Amino acid sequence: YQRRVRGEKTFQIYRWNPEKPGDKPHMDSYKVNLDECGPMVLDALMKIKNELDPTLTFRRSCREGICGSCSMNIGGTNTLACISRIDPDTSKSVKIYPLPHMYVVKDLVPDMTHFFDQYASVQPWLQRDTDIDYGKEQLHQTVDDRKKLDGLYECILCACCSTSCPSYWWNSDKYLGPAVLLQSYRWLADSRDHKTKERLEKLSDPFSVYRCHTIMNCTKTCPKGLNPGKAIA
Repeated sequence: YQRRVRGEKTFQIYRWNPEKPGDKPHMDSYKVNLDECGPMVLDALMKIKNELDPTLTFRRSCREGICGSCSMNIGGTNTLACISRIDPDTSKSVKIYPLPHMYVVKDLVPDMTHFFDQYASVQPWLQRDTDIDYGKEQLHQTVDDRKKLDGLYECILCACCSTSCPSYWWNSDKYLGPAVLLQSYRWLADSRDHKTKERLEKLSDPFSVYRCHTIMNCTKTCPKGLNPGKAIA
């Protein structure tokens, strides 16, 4: 058995440091030996940070496609670096940018403040008209009612879908975007929640929901295979 030699691959990475006076966004290139690197883009980013350039800044946590921290634009697609495989073709470089149409904190780190403020605005928690004796009482659902939550509760709030949506690019100050609307529908569809009318009233203005034009970039790019467009519809 002879192990196949993969060689070096070039990664072109967006860089910007607001703490450097006069620094402008630019691309830095790094060569990574794929024979000494894990299979995912996150592996390459961590190798670059650990061995080549400790100033490179990005978010990461779980490494399993669960936390949503390492969302970024890789090769023109919004995805998670931890589950994005490195193309073994060393003749082609990989271009990595932060999520598009968001303010950048530094390098590959976008400012998620507005995104999570919008998420909080839909009150993403169970709301009941009656008191619950927590720890003593269970809120049962039928099998069919529970199935209605499939494809909704799995959202990890990585913002890949919202930042791929042209309607969100144009109206992110008013339009809630695919991720937040999917999360909103997750509670509207929950048979245990009693605030359906109030939740819908909060979404009844011309912008919160109705800027969706079913472009469906959201569904195409979701790294978890969910369908925000269907949830909005």
